[in-house]
Amino acid sequence: MADEPHSVGDILDRLDELANEKDEVSLGQTIEAFGNRSYAPFLVILPLIDISPVGSIPGLPTLLALVIVLTAGQLLFGRKHMWLPGFLANRSLKSEKVAKAVKKLRPVAKRMDKWFHGRLPALTQGPMVRVAAAAIIMLTLSVPPLELLPMATTAPMAAIAAFGMALLVKDGLLMIVAFVAAAGAIAAAVGLWGSR
Repeated sequence: MADEPHSVGDILDRLDELANEKDEVSLGQTIEAFGNRSYAPFLVILPLIDISPVGSIPGLPTLLALVIVLTAGQLLFGRKHMWLPGFLANRSLKSEKVAKAVKKLRPVAKRMDKWFHGRLPALTQGPMVRVAAAAIIMLTLSVPPLELLPMATTAPMAAIAAFGMALLVKDGLLMIVAFVAAAGAIAAAVGLWGSR
């Protein structure tokens, strides 16, 4: 099993390696590259893919939300090893698209890795992981209807990325920010649909 990544830069390095080795990169290969117990990278990279230009592919935000729900659900129930059903594990993107997304995300990753680090780590352990997982699941429920509006999935996906980053680098202060962002994203989603 691969060592777990500890920064967004590590995640992008692993994705870049996969893209250089293969014509397509599947979710199953990505789990292997991150390590079976490494949930946090999926909670960082999948929302960032949605926020990147690749996320404009029709249906991709909903697919990403489905994978995020499965990931967060496993965290919620304390599953030790990450698992995806075959139909999702075999889903793949062309390596060129993965490499393009990695390149676009590098500047963001550098800033994220600089800003976020192990503050208040107790807020990223034990029951807080399960509370965060429940919040992530609530956020993903807003993605399929929001996909119909341009760029509307950015708010819930940014909050999910904040939760993933907090878990990845054990930053409790960021965990607090993620909860605030989640409340804002849910309020924005309700507001967008309420105004239609």
